[in-house]
Amino acid sequence: MKIRVGYQVTYESPQPTPMVLTLRVHPSRAGDLLTPDPIVTAPGIPIGEYRDSFGNICSRIVAPAGRLTLSTEAIVRDSGETDAVAPLAGECAIADLPAETLLFLLGSRYCETDLLSETAWSLFGNAPRGWGRVQAICDFVHDHICFGYEHANAAKTALGVFAERKGVCRDYAHLAIALCRCMSIPARYCTGYLGDIGVPPDPAPMDFSAWFEAYLGRRWYTFDARHNHPRIGRVLIARGRDAADVALSTSFGPTTLAGFKVVTDEITT
Repeated sequence: MKIRVGYQVTYESPQPTPMVLTLRVHPSRAGDLLTPDPIVTAPGIPIGEYRDSFGNICSRIVAPAGRLTLSTEAIVRDSGETDAVAPLAGECAIADLPAETLLFLLGSRYCETDLLSETAWSLFGNAPRGWGRVQAICDFVHDHICFGYEHANAAKTALGVFAERKGVCRDYAHLAIALCRCMSIPARYCTGYLGDIGVPPDPAPMDFSAWFEAYLGRRWYTFDARHNHPRIGRVLIARGRDAADVALSTSFGPTTLAGFKVVTDEITT
């Protein structure tokens, strides 16, 4: 299967403004890129790159005063298989977890494990350990939250969405991640492309998507509390503790989002 991915994002800045961007396809999918995904800027400006502490590709720019448009279009080869399902995958004792997973047990900017621990244990303390427990968390979050783009709020945390019961895909991921961590299951936030492949088309404009990965059976598995069923065609951009680590753009000065378009679709010809 071939998937076309891309975006066109426009910012307006009153003055030259440094920015960090997380918009490149994740290195784990680099071998699947049939065409590259460079960030194209209009007007043209220098772009620097580095790998952050999570292994994501980050780009550094100084946005000029006025309007700046960022865009790309790439073709990705994909297996066409749905997310892996492993009902027998078990939990690892904390003492046996690989050191690199321990960070994903801790509270973070959008995932307040200390404030949700009692709730998590009351809801999932008797759930089957391992895959069954993570799935129970996804079922709960999926049913608990009402989805709507009008509910987007960059300041909303897992505790906030638990109380409000409405949000967007990042809110589903944050709440599920926090609840998993409360149950001593490492969980990390993912952002990337997810088109309407193998499902009825969504009439809403395409957007980047958020999901999460849980560490079970000595490997990471993909879970998606918003859609709550295995999907085809995820293309990862970045992973981190939560959305604060993998923001698509971080500006060090005032900027306004003036245009936003995302493309993710299967190439059928």
